[in-house]
Amino acid sequence: MAIATNSPEGERSSASAINNPKVRGVFYQVLTLVILLALGWFIVHNTIANLRATNQPFGFSFLFGRAGFNLGQALLPFSSDSTNSNALLVGLLNTILISVSGIIAATIIGFLVGIGRLSHNWLIAKLCQAYVELFRNIPPLLVIFFWYSGVLVLLPQARDALHLPFSTYLSNRGLASPSPIFGAGMWAVGLALIVAIVAVFFLSRWAHKRQAATGQQFHTIWVSIALLVGLPLLTFFASGMPLSFDYPVAGKFNLTGGFVIGPEFISLFLALSFYTASFIAEIVRGGIRGVAKGQSEAASALGLRASAITRLVVIPQALRIIIPPLTSQYLNLTKNSSLAIAIGYADLVAVGGVILNQSGRAIEVVIIWMIVYLTLSIVTSLFMNWFNAKMALVER
Repeated sequence: MAIATNSPEGERSSASAINNPKVRGVFYQVLTLVILLALGWFIVHNTIANLRATNQPFGFSFLFGRAGFNLGQALLPFSSDSTNSNALLVGLLNTILISVSGIIAATIIGFLVGIGRLSHNWLIAKLCQAYVELFRNIPPLLVIFFWYSGVLVLLPQARDALHLPFSTYLSNRGLASPSPIFGAGMWAVGLALIVAIVAVFFLSRWAHKRQAATGQQFHTIWVSIALLVGLPLLTFFASGMPLSFDYPVAGKFNLTGGFVIGPEFISLFLALSFYTASFIAEIVRGGIRGVAKGQSEAASALGLRASAITRLVVIPQALRIIIPPLTSQYLNLTKNSSLAIAIGYADLVAVGGVILNQSGRAIEVVIIWMIVYLTLSIVTSLFMNWFNAKMALVER
């Protein structure tokens, strides 16, 4: 009678399968996926059960209902008779506007302060350091309240508004500036500007290829300025100057006419720009420090000035270090724009909050918020990754 026993070969094969990194990796990935699916199913099932228990419907039909409220700032025509979807679209455009303008301003300020921290001038370096330490260690919400309640509120009333150049007025109700009125032939000026931008692009590519092939430089700065300014300007005069302005007029109690930028936008713009710029300044300083000192010494030995060394040698190499963490700051600024609800700026979160309170569709509104901010973050990351790839060194 034969007795079955475990063979050493079978034990070794099972032990080797357990110790195989590929097998373990697949096992843990499958396990993680199962846990995530189970967690997602639990959340969805629990949400559906709670909605049924409270007799609350789920759907996005409320987006086509009447909004019933007005917005202080809207880039599109909007009234209380508009739909909730139009209100969310206005809030989305306001979010994109404050995010893009804040990113541009924060980048400029951050680069200037970051370079200033490395200045050999003691006063400039210390002032830049004080700026970074001040704004970097204050919560962004407090910075927003500082500009809104501590600075803009102290401005004079509309009837006593500060008269700035170019028929612009500044008061506690915001910045009133002339509003452009475009005539019938203004489309030709816009077309000329697009043609000029395309021409500058191809001119820069030609100059770069020419320098790579022959070593001769072609300074495109003045030609580019002439194209970008001269061509639209000539088209503007040739088409009969189809542009006029609606100027703000100071009355006894208020300003009439023109275009008004509200104090909510101004305070949020200044707060996000100055706050994010303090982090960008440190990123720029670290990126410049990451460039080997021998690069600057070699450029100096060739006779380049300090400004040319910084602009042509140090900054292009430092960008490879600066861009990845810079992306995170851009994403943070976009998400911090949701703090606008604290001062009444009509961004996506503020508009969605009003719709939520009126319709009671909390889950649907939160889903819209998540999708929009996720999309904005992905688009920003894709653009910065593309820009980072363009700035990477190419081996020959």
